[in-house]
Parts: sequence; C-alpha cells; structure tokens
Amino acid sequence: MKAAFIGCGNMGGAIIQGLISKGIAPENIIAADPMEASRKRAEEQYGIRTTAVNAEAVKGSDIVVLAVKPYIAPKACDEICTELEDEQLVLSIMAGKRMKDLEEMLGGHPKIVRAMPNTPCLIGEGMIGYCASSGVTAEEKETAAGILRAVGLAEEIPEKLMDAVTSVSGSSPAFVFMLIEAMADGAVLEGMPRDMAMRFAAQAVKGSAALVLATGKHPGELKDMVCSPGGTTIEGVRVLEENAFRGTVMQAVMEAAEKSSLL
Repeated sequence: MKAAFIGCGNMGGAIIQGLISKGIAPENIIAADPMEASRKRAEEQYGIRTTAVNAEAVKGSDIVVLAVKPYIAPKACDEICTELEDEQLVLSIMAGKRMKDLEEMLGGHPKIVRAMPNTPCLIGEGMIGYCASSGVTAEEKETAAGILRAVGLAEEIPEKLMDAVTSVSGSSPAFVFMLIEAMADGAVLEGMPRDMAMRFAAQAVKGSAALVLATGKHPGELKDMVCSPGGTTIEGVRVLEENAFRGTVMQAVMEAAEKSSLL
C-alpha cells in the first residue's frame, strides 16, 4: 500500500508513525506540506519522502489522507482533485467537514472515508469514529480502518453521529485533562508535591478508564463499589452532585457537539 498525506502536522504525523510501526515501509509514504520545517521534520523523524506540492503526493498513491486544518481544506482539495483517480481512496481526518462537503470539494470523488480522531492518537491510544461514502467497498473500508487502528481503536458509525463523536471522544480529552488538573490541585492543597499529585491523579483516571473497558460494567456500578457507607468517597460524590458535576459534563459534551454541527 502506498499512502499520501496532505499535511503532516501532529495528527498526520501520529498516523504516519503508527503505520510505520505496523510494518508499512517509509518509502511507501509521502507527505505534502507547504512548510519547509514540517517537511524536514517528517523526513528526519519518519524517514519518508515529502513534497511542497499536494498534487505530486497524490500521484501513484493508493490512499490519500487529508490531514490539514478545516479552513485549508478547500484549497488543498482543489489542488488534488484533478489528480485523483476514481480507484484512489480518500481518508479525511478533518473536523467538521461532512461527506457532502468533501464530495463537493473533491469534484464528486466516489471513494471517501470521513474520520474523527483525538489527541490520544499521538501515543497510540486514540478513539476514532469513521463513516464511508456509498462508493467505498467493504474491503476499502477495512483498509481505512486498518490505518486508523494504527493509532488506537476505530469504530464505524453512521455520519449522523459524527458530531457526537467529535464531542465525546474528540473534545473530551480536554475535559479529562481539566479533571486531572483539578484532582491534582486538591491533592496539592492537602500537602502533596505537585509532580506526585499529577502522577497519582493521572494514573487514577487511566486505571479507572481501563477498569470500565476491561470489565464492561456500568460506571455507576463501579462507582458504587468504591462508595463505602459513610465513607470518604461518598462524601466527595455528595459534593460533586451538589455542584451538578454530571449535568455540567453532559452539557459540555452537548455544546461541543452543537459547535461541531456549525463548523
């Protein structure tokens, strides 16, 4: 498989690194980026070929990954659409660009997969939702999913849920980082050194998430397992409930999804 990346920033770079770690030879990957510094970094870090010309990257590639910022999309798509062959698969990881937008910008190209990754992809722990246009075969969908799985978990969803994916996995790392920071701040107030507090808080979140995934139990059930009668944990839960913790988080997810629908 030969892959072309239009854009090789953080997320594009993460996928490139993931593909190489899964056995794709660097010489089968090319990245296009207008920034010389980005091209040089990609060449040195991944050992791939680069070019400043988007159309050049597309030629001879089996799959084209659109990894540019959404505002750059119209220009980038215009530069590659005349070079795209019908059999080439396009994988977009741009936020907010719907299938109809991508099809229009790419001149009606028949094979498009739209995906929404998140920042944990940078360490191979991403959660990615994807959907495909009607012209994409089952085999091609699996090819796209295989690329996404190089940096985390990937699950096919109907496009109507993409805004929800954008909020619940795309935006939520920021919410979790705020939670970790707040937990650590509380521990610092109790006298714990800052670096220690961050380690304890981050590992507690990591371990708790792993427990949900490993057991398949409802988070509420797992919460109840921690809450001893009259104990310390239920006291903390009471404070969170009094301050609308769950309702606030739900609202944050809903507002992020609404913003995604307007992009």
